[in-house]
Amino acid sequence: MEFFVSTASPSRQRTDCAIVGVYDKGVLSTAAEELDARIGGRIAKLVKRGDLRGKSGDAVLLADLSGPCERVIVLGLGTRSAFKRKQYRKALASALSVLSKTGARDAVSYLGLDEIADADAYAQARAAVEVVAASQYRIPDHKTTNKRPKPALTKFGLAVGSRGDKNQAERGLTHGQGIVAGMALMRDLANQPANVCTPTYLARAAKNLAKDYKKLNVRVLNEAECKRLGMGSFLSVTEGTEQPAAFIVFEYYGAPRSQAPTVLVGKGVTFDTGGISLKPPAAMDEMKFDMSGAASVFGTMKAVLELQLPINVVGVVPACENMPGGRSTKPGDIVKSMSGQTIEVLNTDAEGRLILCDAITYSRRFKPDVVIDLATLTGACVIALGSHLSGLFSNDDALAAALKAAGERADDRAWHMPIGEEYAEQLKSNFADFANVAGREGGAITAACFLSKFTEGLRWAHLDIAGTAYQSGANKGSTGRPVPLLVDYLINKK
Repeated sequence: MEFFVSTASPSRQRTDCAIVGVYDKGVLSTAAEELDARIGGRIAKLVKRGDLRGKSGDAVLLADLSGPCERVIVLGLGTRSAFKRKQYRKALASALSVLSKTGARDAVSYLGLDEIADADAYAQARAAVEVVAASQYRIPDHKTTNKRPKPALTKFGLAVGSRGDKNQAERGLTHGQGIVAGMALMRDLANQPANVCTPTYLARAAKNLAKDYKKLNVRVLNEAECKRLGMGSFLSVTEGTEQPAAFIVFEYYGAPRSQAPTVLVGKGVTFDTGGISLKPPAAMDEMKFDMSGAASVFGTMKAVLELQLPINVVGVVPACENMPGGRSTKPGDIVKSMSGQTIEVLNTDAEGRLILCDAITYSRRFKPDVVIDLATLTGACVIALGSHLSGLFSNDDALAAALKAAGERADDRAWHMPIGEEYAEQLKSNFADFANVAGREGGAITAACFLSKFTEGLRWAHLDIAGTAYQSGANKGSTGRPVPLLVDYLINKK
């Protein structure tokens, strides 16, 4: 897909399809009014006949036009004062849905020519790229028939009101393209079935990424190497499976190596049965998405590489399966983590924290500026926040604030959740330094408290993406989150 910025007026820009809007009560936007004069008042006639009232969600296609464009998609934008970034994204998505049913190969959006209170030219352009990419994404399915045809659209333009906005918009397009490249990689990995996307598959995907980008170094540790490093907690999860675990390390240096890196740690459980603490069968197929934290590290690294950001980033992915078997870790077993701390495993379905804790300890060797772990960690976080916001936990308020702000800018929001000593006390064990679970109450918080036991001296944040990384139901599949949040954070990192 090619993206461009146009400063030409709607009455002059040649395109297969122009996208304009009408506000509530039939008030034409600036672009709609100007274009209407060139197409014989067709938009005004729609309003006059009552075929378009400007309500949010309305969409009408005008075709076989003479003038600068063959087609016009006219969208209802709702109340002008309420038309903000969220409504802008929805309107664009509606336009792309209509556009997909035509043969248009290029289109230009004029939706941002009137001021949008919370979206400047940069934000509009970045959002436009994400919406277009979402409309064109195709799940790497394994069907032999009825495959969805590729979209005809190959070129998409964003109109801006002045040449002064052009540089901002072009920067937004560049960043947006980096973000959607990362989101696509994350979604491709997470959407694969678990018999395809194994730990070995992830290791191979990491090496292939390094072949594509010279600035990326990848190392994959096998189980023997992990054992020598003392990763007893990580290896305890993989005991019951025949699939070998892989501990994947990405290193990208876009700044002098003396600059402390940001380390991203992603949970990579390529399938989670729960182990001996077996999950119920309903929706267990969705446990192929339990490597979404790992996939988001892959996606974020891809975006950083595409954008060549002037920072240092390290990615750490402990990848394994969690299966029941004769050698599986059992409830009540005690394992020793890489940090030297011992853990009583009361529930083998609380395995994500067991692999993340060793990965966090491993990340210390890079002398990081910050460590951010990403995991579909707890169903409790879904109960707390639903599918709209990721759970954000941190031992550093400034880091939490920066990540929360990045989520707001990226429309990939997170909510700052508490961690505290009173919650950590629930992890006490009679037999080990602490247990891996603490009961149902505050489950997302006690999981974060568990991880915090391995972060002393680190600036650390944890994103629980159990509710946001993938969708269930008819639209089942990976969402690509939290790649936009992470990339925005890295773009704006001081």
